[in-house]
Amino acid sequence: MIHVAIIEDIREIREGLQILIDGSDGFSCQSTFATGETAIAELPSLSPDVALMDIHLPGISGIEAVKKLKVLCPHTLFIMSTIYEDDENIFESLKAGASGYLLKKTAPSKILDAIVEVYNGGSPMSSQIARKVIASFQKKDSIDESDILSPKEKQVLKELAKGLRYKEIADEMKISVETIRSHARKIYEKLQVQSRTEALNKVYGREL
Repeated sequence: MIHVAIIEDIREIREGLQILIDGSDGFSCQSTFATGETAIAELPSLSPDVALMDIHLPGISGIEAVKKLKVLCPHTLFIMSTIYEDDENIFESLKAGASGYLLKKTAPSKILDAIVEVYNGGSPMSSQIARKVIASFQKKDSIDESDILSPKEKQVLKELAKGLRYKEIADEMKISVETIRSHARKIYEKLQVQSRTEALNKVYGREL
């Protein structure tokens, strides 16, 4: 069971997400909050597995709330939710400690997929967001990782940069999901990073 918290000021969206999560096998909506302030006050005692955080909240922003909550409940994983695709919010969210970034128009099934993915160590992003991240990386000169990563690991990293899930990469490369997981672990170890975002940052030279 994945325990989820929702921080969203628009009641219809908040209640819709709650119904989606509570109505899906393997998920439980542990709590909902309309402001970042109430989340900061109450979320640490609940310590949910995953929190869906709206960026544009009344009062303290979702980005500022995540910065504070990552200190107070470090084991909770945050997925940012927004209607905007602007670069500044994307990178400020990642800097704050978010593990994923979804547009609010994301289909309900994809939201559930993203929760599972982040829970399992991934960094889910809407395809539009992933393209912006990749474009920003490509503006920078990449480091020479030829002596660090094997050809297979380089290929896996390129697929990760597209925002693909492990299963999609496995299908693309015609190997097992577990092999992809193994490659990803080795990539992180060799690059001395902890996540997909940090790996892409190191390889493509973007200072997030």
